[in-house]
Amino acid sequence: MGKQGSPRSPRPELSLGTKDYQIRSLESLPSNDPSIGRRYSGGDNNWKTKVVLLGGLKNEYGKLGSKGVYVGKRHTWFPTQSFCLQICNAVALASLLNATLVLPRFLYSNVWKDPSQFGDIYQEKYFMKIMKDDVNIIKELPSHLKSLDIEAIGSLITDSDIVKEAKPSDYLQKVLPLLLRNGVVHFLGFGNRLGFDPMPFQLQRLRCKCNFHALKFVPKIQQVGSLLIKRIRKYDFAQSMLDKQLLGDFMPSSASKMNDPTRRPSRYLALHLRFEVDMIAYSLCEFGGGEDEKRELKAYRESHFPLLIERLKNSKPISPSELRKLGRCPLTPEEAALVLTGLGFKRGTHIYLAGSHMHGGESRMYPFTSLYPNLVTKETLLTASELAPFRNFSSQMAALDFIACATSDVFAMTDSGSQLSSLVSGFRTYYGGGHAPNLRPNKKRLAAILSENSTIGWNSFEDRVRKMIEEGQRVRIRGFGRSIYRQPRCPECMCKS
Repeated sequence: MGKQGSPRSPRPELSLGTKDYQIRSLESLPSNDPSIGRRYSGGDNNWKTKVVLLGGLKNEYGKLGSKGVYVGKRHTWFPTQSFCLQICNAVALASLLNATLVLPRFLYSNVWKDPSQFGDIYQEKYFMKIMKDDVNIIKELPSHLKSLDIEAIGSLITDSDIVKEAKPSDYLQKVLPLLLRNGVVHFLGFGNRLGFDPMPFQLQRLRCKCNFHALKFVPKIQQVGSLLIKRIRKYDFAQSMLDKQLLGDFMPSSASKMNDPTRRPSRYLALHLRFEVDMIAYSLCEFGGGEDEKRELKAYRESHFPLLIERLKNSKPISPSELRKLGRCPLTPEEAALVLTGLGFKRGTHIYLAGSHMHGGESRMYPFTSLYPNLVTKETLLTASELAPFRNFSSQMAALDFIACATSDVFAMTDSGSQLSSLVSGFRTYYGGGHAPNLRPNKKRLAAILSENSTIGWNSFEDRVRKMIEEGQRVRIRGFGRSIYRQPRCPECMCKS
């Protein structure tokens, strides 16, 4: 989920509470045990445990209550997409520990300044309905559990107690006894928890079900997302399963257009250009802005990434040029434009740009917009009044970008490690039927190509860029250790039998 202290590194908190358990030994829980994640005996609402809700920073998850478990979140840097991954992992943990999931409640973040709650982004009732056969879910934490002091009773678990790469067996060995003894457990930090291989088949399938089926945007987001798509396509027409899954009841009807073959929707490419100031400051790369830019990025790091600064004090520095060779530098708008041109996208291509304010503004974007003038954003496609309900909610704004990117004819990214890019790619793979290409550059190979800019010919540049992208588009079954959200091609996720 990113390095500690990174601009997208989630730091949620999670609390767990118990119910009646039929405890099974670890030996009885093999990785392919179909009973893992199923409910144990006892009434769904027979709470013999306590669950605690913890507060925190933006988009931290809610709570895992239990049949016992309550997952509470606090101080995290969560965009909507990162939270999506965390709630899916939390569902899996609730299932493993026979937990009841309490719908998330986010606390305000001084970084993102977004007061959004789970119900402002996702449909609560729908989520509970889809997951009810797998995990018991309640909307509110029982009143008698809200006053518990988790730390005082010794139920606080930090990263030093159980690492984020911990396996299911680690939770059964270390967390379950504490959960049974105290009736509640609280995790301080839940980034990427229970998200690593090896993962039992049923838990993996549960994460997949949660991500691709249970989390649907609320009608307000679907409605404006539908309006956004209509204006990009310039035609009121729904084209694929991607539209249906993301727009729900607001999917445009094509009935009135069927007899007019002259009107066809505009095809468009969506681009997630990760060139915001937090991204480039954290990268430690240089982007040609001279001493003024270096001072600006240094000041930003000192203000926003104190953990990064501490780590740099105790590590050997890597030069910006070496970072670029290693493929660790974000692509500039100019480099992104060169890649698209090398792939054959013409000047008239309609492009939707996802993301927030680009570092350097219009002057930095000029090399891109001069090559591709048909560039639009949600801010240019929606009126001020249409966008007003989302203005102060970064997570909801990100949801609109997600819809526009996922339903595009082609999706291109400059950073395959970003959460939005990863989740959009996976969603398009899952629902795209093989007709939703994702263009993912290999930044290390691209850096080598661009380093030859003084000698390489255009034809050679085109050939090498196309080969790089084609290799990234090969159909692959999810490999060991790969994210199921980004690469859902695996028996646990996409096989229906």
